[in-house]
This record gives sequence, C-alpha cells and structure tokens, in this order.
Amino acid sequence: MSLHGKRVLLIVSGGIAAYKALELIRLLRGAGCGVTCVLSRSAAQFVTPLSVQALSESKVYTDLFSLTDESEMGHIQLSRAADLLVVAPASADLLARMAAGLADDLAATVLLATDKPVLVAPAMNVRMWQHPATVAAIATLVARGVQVVGPDEGPMACNEFGPGRLAEPPAILAAITARLAQAPGPLAGRHALVTSGPTHEPIDPVRYLANRSSGRQGHAIAAALAALGARVTLVSGPVTLPDPAGVAVRRVETAQQMLAACQAALPADIAVCAAAVADWRVATAASGKIKKSPGAPPLALELVANPDILATLAAAGPDRPRLVVGFAAETDALADNAAAKRTRKGCDWIVANDVSPQTGIMGGEENAVHLITATGTEDWPRLPKAEVAHRLAARIAAALA
Repeated sequence: MSLHGKRVLLIVSGGIAAYKALELIRLLRGAGCGVTCVLSRSAAQFVTPLSVQALSESKVYTDLFSLTDESEMGHIQLSRAADLLVVAPASADLLARMAAGLADDLAATVLLATDKPVLVAPAMNVRMWQHPATVAAIATLVARGVQVVGPDEGPMACNEFGPGRLAEPPAILAAITARLAQAPGPLAGRHALVTSGPTHEPIDPVRYLANRSSGRQGHAIAAALAALGARVTLVSGPVTLPDPAGVAVRRVETAQQMLAACQAALPADIAVCAAAVADWRVATAASGKIKKSPGAPPLALELVANPDILATLAAAGPDRPRLVVGFAAETDALADNAAAKRTRKGCDWIVANDVSPQTGIMGGEENAVHLITATGTEDWPRLPKAEVAHRLAARIAAALA
C-alpha cells in the first residue's frame, strides 16, 4: 500500500531509543507519508527538535502552553489532524499516563484528546516492561483499542538482556502501513484473542517440560484475523517467529502465565486456542540446577495438572467470548478424540489435526485439519498453515456475520 496522502502524528517520548525515531521519520517520508512530530521534554534530551524538523519537513511541537501553537492549530486540532497517532518510542512513564488518562504535557494531552487510532511501540528496561504496573497499563490500553508493536528481545543499553527493545523502524513502518491500509473488514470492531506456541514449565533453571510447537499456525491465525479487520491480542509462548504486523503480542513462558494473560485480555468476541499448552508442570521447580550423581537412582518428578485454558475461556459467564475455538492435536482416533474434547471443554469448534511423527505437521510448514462443530465435520486438504489460517478466519467471520 502507498502511504501517499496519509498523515501520521509521531509522538516521541524519552529514552535512548528515541534516536530510532529519526529513521522511522525517514522511512515514512520515503513512503510518501506526511509526518508531524511531538517531542516530549525528555525526548528532546536525546534527539533535537531541529533534526526532527529537518527530516519530517514539518514544524515540531513540544509545548502545551505555547500561545502561538494554540492560535495556529491548538492541541485539539493537532490530535485529530492525522490519520494515525504513533508513539515511538513509548516510555513506561507515558504508557502509564495514557492508561491513567492524564494530560500533564503536550504528548499526553494530544493522546487523550484524539479520536483517531493510536499505535504504540514500547521501549524500556526489561524489568520495567515486566513490572505489574506496566503489564496492567498495556492491558488497559489494548482493551481500549490501542495497537502495540513489540517490544523486541535482545541486549539493551543498560547491559541487560530481554524484552524491552524498541521494535526496529521497518517493523513499525509495516505496522503503520497495515493499520492505515485497513478497510472496514468483516471482523471490524471485533476483538480476537489467540494463543500460540508451546509453554515451558521449569524443572530447574536450565530444564523444562514442553510440547513440540513452532507457533506457526497460531501466529498465522492471528495475522489472518487482523487482515479481516479484527483487533487481535496474541498470547504467545516461547517461539522464534516475528510478531505478526498489526497484532498486540503478549509473551509468556508457562501455562499459568498464559491463562493470566488471556484473562487480562478479556472481553473478546473470539478466542482461538491454538497454543500447545503443557498439560503438566513440576509441583515444585528446583531453585538450582539439579545435579546428576554417579550411581544415584533416576530422578523422580512429581507432576501436577496445569490450568485448562480452553475450558476456562469456554466456561459460561459474562466474559465468555461469543465464539471459542480449540485445537486438538492427536496421534490416533483423531475424529473421536477431537469430538469428545469439544464436548468436554465446552468450546464451539475444534480444529483437529494428526500430529503423528510421519505427518511432519508439528513444527512444519503445512497442516491438514478437520473443523468439528456442533453440526458436523469439515475435512480440509493439506495446506500451508497460512492458508489454513485464512480459511479459519473466513469461517469465523461468516459465523459472526
């Protein structure tokens, strides 16, 4: 899609990642997009208004109480003159103020006053990103329709490693392009919750229990639902896949964390539980590495059941999604086991697939599924996982029409 004729209001908050905003401006302008920038006071400590103005070819706004700005445009008009508001980088402080509805500087005031869609690209220290206050702020913003891109995982300027790095400018540009390209699709106005990937249940700091899952199918479903206009929250276990563009991603490790993230994302119209959640976890994970001793008996692990995420989401109640779709990965008696699972879990549909080793489906690029509903079974041919996702998303859209 060409961005010619589109306008983005880019809000740059403070943090070392602010320098990447300059590259994002260059990419947007190269794509033909008009860019107006708001710099927070702390952002101006990392990038200068002059450099931002030179690249954006537009006046840079910094002061809420500038009388000249108020007479020429005003913060209300500024907040509504663009097609999309983008916050990159979005600091922990600004995200918290957005969630609280504060309006104590120009950036926060513009975000509170806008009636346009908002996309944020967080960047902060890993501990700040994982802090319950930030987790709660992100959940609040996502529930209000704010789209989140990233953060990425990797080394940081503070010499720590983990999630918290600003998504790279090309990835942010792709998310902006996808958001501005969205025509009202059949799932516009719907919120879809998708789980994907495995869960890792720790035995000790270096070992874990898990299922063989790449996350390809779940991630493809999230992208397909977003392509039909849905606002998508993807709760993903540990995978090596890139985040789907235009999708809010919540990364988790364990089944308990996945359930908590799913419940925090409610309410939703659609839930698709494609994750390969470990059925059991160790009753008490060791705090240190379990050592192997010569002549010692084999290690005995006490396992306890993990929470049943699909059954929990499908249970009757005010937050139950209108359509709950589960997955059944089976190695024998596929149809019978999957149909029994649909009844037992209380979900509306089950997508069943044969994951016997000879099929190469678990972790592979293709899938052969059977869609089981209350009215019967549809047998789909072996297809690329992206095509399976598109077919499932189309069936979901038709069911909710």
